Amino acid sequence: MTTPVPVERRVPEAVHRRRWAILGVLMLSLLIVVLDNSILNVAIKTISTPAPTGLGATQSELEWAINAYTLVFAGLLFSAGLLGDRLGRKKVLLGGLVVFGLGSALAAESGSPVQLIVFRAVMGIGAAFVMPATLAVLMNVFERDEQPKAIGIWAGGVGLAIAIGPITGGVLLDHFWWGSVFLINVPIVVLALGLMIWLVPDSRDPNPGRIDPVGVLLSVVGLVLLVYGIIRGGQLADFTDATVLGTIVAGLVVLAAFVVFEKRSDHPSIDVTYFRNKVFSAAIGVIALVFFSLMGVTFFSVFYTQTVRGYSPLQTGLLMLPLAVAQLVFAPRARLVVDRFGNKATCTAGMATIAVTLASFATLDADTPIWLLEVIFFFMGAGMAHIMTPTSVVIMQALPREKAGSASALSNTFRQVGGALGIAVLGSVLSASYRGSIEDKLPAGAPHAAAESIEATLGLAARLGPQGESLVAPAHDAFLHAMHMTALCGAAVAVIGVVVVAVCLPGRTGASQQGGKEEELVTADQ
Repeated sequence: MTTPVPVERRVPEAVHRRRWAILGVLMLSLLIVVLDNSILNVAIKTISTPAPTGLGATQSELEWAINAYTLVFAGLLFSAGLLGDRLGRKKVLLGGLVVFGLGSALAAESGSPVQLIVFRAVMGIGAAFVMPATLAVLMNVFERDEQPKAIGIWAGGVGLAIAIGPITGGVLLDHFWWGSVFLINVPIVVLALGLMIWLVPDSRDPNPGRIDPVGVLLSVVGLVLLVYGIIRGGQLADFTDATVLGTIVAGLVVLAAFVVFEKRSDHPSIDVTYFRNKVFSAAIGVIALVFFSLMGVTFFSVFYTQTVRGYSPLQTGLLMLPLAVAQLVFAPRARLVVDRFGNKATCTAGMATIAVTLASFATLDADTPIWLLEVIFFFMGAGMAHIMTPTSVVIMQALPREKAGSASALSNTFRQVGGALGIAVLGSVLSASYRGSIEDKLPAGAPHAAAESIEATLGLAARLGPQGESLVAPAHDAFLHAMHMTALCGAAVAVIGVVVVAVCLPGRTGASQQGGKEEELVTADQ
């Protein structure tokens, strides 16, 4: 009888013993970053109403309130991951939480949409240093055999935040002013800081690269130009406008320059050679496509439930619960499906489920039974869970443990960029389609902004008094038509994701057959 060879442990025993408590602290830090966006999704209708109830934000200002956070987040993730690898992930986590807490307090006291956009950008700076560090610390406190399970639980934490966010936002908006949805972050930040100082160990890359300020600047400028051009196109309902096309092209040129610079740099923010591996590239790309579709749908579904169907913010939060519960239940278990069927089958089925659920939004009308929306949300969450966990494992285990911050930054960057572009592109489709349907229904002399969104049209109807009542039904009809068009566009993007994972991800014979060690094959392929 042969004695089994003991598994070599790279994690110190003292850290290994408290690894699950550390994961809990990391999930608390992750919670506030994800919670903030899910709370804001419920609050956008309130913020769009005139003062004193809200800020009177237009649809484009609402998009920028979301995208200011997302773009700063995405633009700084490269350097945040490198700083964590270089200076220590715990230090970066603590600093990010402090900045995020300060930004939240300032956002709560915003006196105008412009101030809200600026303070949301400050929150994005803090979040950029929090999210990649949580996944990087996770990779350094769990051994390789436990990493898929830990990442599944980490991904399930996203589902928990999505569940808590809308409900919390609804309760707060029912009892307090709109700024409370940001102020709620502050006590969570204080708690997370205390637990992190006590429990979480520090780690860093023993051979870090230098900071790449030129690369960071190019990535931020390129993303801002690209998304601004898309949002502006939606505002004008004309993507052939010279300023729109010029801004979009300029953004693409700057991003192309970013790629060229990174390839030639001896200390790049992102090593573009990682993308030579088609499995790694596919996993990164699919994450972006998932969040492209999800964020765009979440943006318009709030107006559907609150404005067209008449539900309160709290009821809207409860309606989104199936989406979150499905992620919370299935994300930690997705690794078991991968072990059985492989990455290709699992992710293809998950992406196809998302495509079908997005297309299902095109069947919803003003009197559709609300339980059908609940079924759609549940299957959408289940589809996401069976994509996010496997692809996150592939990405994180494809790079050495010492580069965990960079791997996490890449994953989260594409997630946030995909989400930002989803809001911009699908929000612009929604705006342009709505304007095309409602313009000829508006009275002569109506302001141009009245056709920008359903909230703007209903605001005009309210100011007109009894004469404006005839605008309500056409506004609802125009919004439903615009929502159907937007949902079908999102479904088309999801179908692209189905093709990508079906072609590029490894199947069971090349991945899961050998005890679920598919990630080691990814590393070997490099």
